[in-house]
Amino acid sequence: MNTRSRFLAVATGAAALMAVAAPLSVQAAYPEKPITMVVAYDAGGSTDVTARMLAPYIEKHLGGARIEVVNRPGAGGEIGFAALADSPADGYTIGFINTPNLVSIPIERQARFSLDRLDPLINVVDDPGIWTVPADSPFKTLSEAVAHAKANPNAVTVGTTGVGSDDQLAMLLVQRQAGVQFTHVPFSGSAANQKAMLAKKIQVCAQNLGEGLRATATEQVRILGVMSSERWKVAPDLPTFKEQGYAVNMASLRGIGAPKGLPADIRAKLVDALTKAVGDPEFVAKAEAKETFQPLRVLASDAFAGELAQLDKELRALWQSSPWLK
Repeated sequence: MNTRSRFLAVATGAAALMAVAAPLSVQAAYPEKPITMVVAYDAGGSTDVTARMLAPYIEKHLGGARIEVVNRPGAGGEIGFAALADSPADGYTIGFINTPNLVSIPIERQARFSLDRLDPLINVVDDPGIWTVPADSPFKTLSEAVAHAKANPNAVTVGTTGVGSDDQLAMLLVQRQAGVQFTHVPFSGSAANQKAMLAKKIQVCAQNLGEGLRATATEQVRILGVMSSERWKVAPDLPTFKEQGYAVNMASLRGIGAPKGLPADIRAKLVDALTKAVGDPEFVAKAEAKETFQPLRVLASDAFAGELAQLDKELRALWQSSPWLK
């Protein structure tokens, strides 16, 4: 082999090594810049509280990555979900995805996102619905609120986090079972909804247990009932809606998703870090404390995707018989 041939052989070999090493270096570098975590609701609501509480533990288990929580509220979550779906599938944008809004919005209207454009990575919270009123409200029980609505159609105002939300769907179920009519008042997020209730701009705030327990710590609100099949162990004194005569089970799953199409190595690294983060004993202790209470229910990717698919099936059937948007 002459000198030129030897040079070409060495150069070719070096180029081949560089080609093999390139993807390895990219994999090792991730994440090399901050990761945006989109929250599709207002700052101060349950999803925002969970996101900001969890972010440091994702950073810890993702090699010192930096997580920037960004609120994109509006349209019942559609703005934030669409922002997440439209982001590059490169691992640098993740976000909370909430039921039932994630599923109900594309059923009720032409949405700017679809379920199949998102990749459910892990579920974190399963938070049952509740109804709360100001501490000095005349409604001491759910039955009293319903009785007043029956005697005064449309007089009882119920705040929710938007059309198609778990809050509104639960309100419709109570209406149907009780034979009454409430006035629906939608808000961009749970923080605005609760604020309006405390200011007595609405009479009832339909929200979730975590939010209600945090509010009762200041003795500003009364919880009328919990939309779960059984009483929750952290709040054993709170009656369920079912106990009070209304078979309403409604909850919000809050998990983390990403745009569909993540590179396999980046997805695996993200899922591993998220799994370790939500299982971190320090995070679990903070999440379950009454000051920040978040009812944890961790679901791996496949199980989370399965629950979303089942909910999609159920809500499509409900929409055919009883559309919640008219």
